[in-house]
Amino acid sequence: MQQALALAAQALWLTSPNPRVGCVITAPDGTVLGQGHTQRAGGPHAEIMALRDAAEHGHSVQGATAWVTLEPCAHHGRTGPCCDALAAAGIVRVVLAMVDPNPLVAGQGMARLAASGVQTELLDAQSEAALQARELNIGFFSRMEREQPWVRMKMATSLDGQTALQNGQSQWITSPEARADGHAWRARACAVLTGIGTVLEDDPQLNVRGFDVPRQPHLVVVDSKLDMPLNAKLLDTQGSGEQARQIWIYTAIDLNNPLQAEKRAALAARGATVIDQPSPNGKVDLAAMLRDLARREINELHVEAGYKLNGSFIRGGLVDEYLIYTAPQLLGPGQGMANMPALTALKDSVKLAFHTVDRIGPDLRVLLRKA
Repeated sequence: MQQALALAAQALWLTSPNPRVGCVITAPDGTVLGQGHTQRAGGPHAEIMALRDAAEHGHSVQGATAWVTLEPCAHHGRTGPCCDALAAAGIVRVVLAMVDPNPLVAGQGMARLAASGVQTELLDAQSEAALQARELNIGFFSRMEREQPWVRMKMATSLDGQTALQNGQSQWITSPEARADGHAWRARACAVLTGIGTVLEDDPQLNVRGFDVPRQPHLVVVDSKLDMPLNAKLLDTQGSGEQARQIWIYTAIDLNNPLQAEKRAALAARGATVIDQPSPNGKVDLAAMLRDLARREINELHVEAGYKLNGSFIRGGLVDEYLIYTAPQLLGPGQGMANMPALTALKDSVKLAFHTVDRIGPDLRVLLRKA
């Protein structure tokens, strides 16, 4: 199972919106006959790749065991049911780390295997392997179980919690190593989100740079008044083909304004999709936006925004995970991590728990989650 998990990790940047899955097929004596991981959406799943690998090496899988990090699918989607393929190939036992949370599967894969005479064994949900399998697909589980993406907020700060000087200068607080690591976290997300303030101030691309990736994460911009410049650099990052990057701009504007209709048409011509998601306060309804993004098959949402939008996400209780890079320097007065109200009691603070703490070059990378 550890080998299957390592294979699943190789698919970290590849499979979205599908889960990252690995499969290893072994003979009764433990010899590995075939192995593989899920390919990009529309391509073969891990079980099919492992069966193909065994066939290419001339190995029969009759009487073999398949070790899979997630329950084999039982429905016709972009591909056929993997549970049927395993049974047809002569697999007699399937060990799986987790039940698939997708309602189209959710135990049906195990049931169909059992109906075909295949023995199934599910690991304890609190076992190390099961927890690793869930971590690899934390966004997929979030979308299936909560109908919203897993929201990860990334920030780069000084030791005293500043993300920029008072004049707005922020490049660069953290090291090249930390910035490269941040691009790796972008790469695993289904989409990167920012606010219009960041677009107007920095004109970022918000794509993955520095190494080759099989796909670019989609882009989400929170832009209540539809102020997006038509010459913004991020509008030039879409690419083409099946892996083209989608750009979604969420607004809260008056649809009857003819000037806005012209702006929408111009943005559509640049390849962006404008989505109305207003809240009563005239801003974008962030909670409703997350539900809409889940319907668009976004598993992990990577937030890189300014302190105002960060504050809105945090105050709304919408952040699942904080990815914070801290540089060993003091900046004094500047721009903080998030626009938060002044508290009068410590009990009202946002309670977090350390998940991991690592050195990245000269900096610290801290991953925190809700306590």
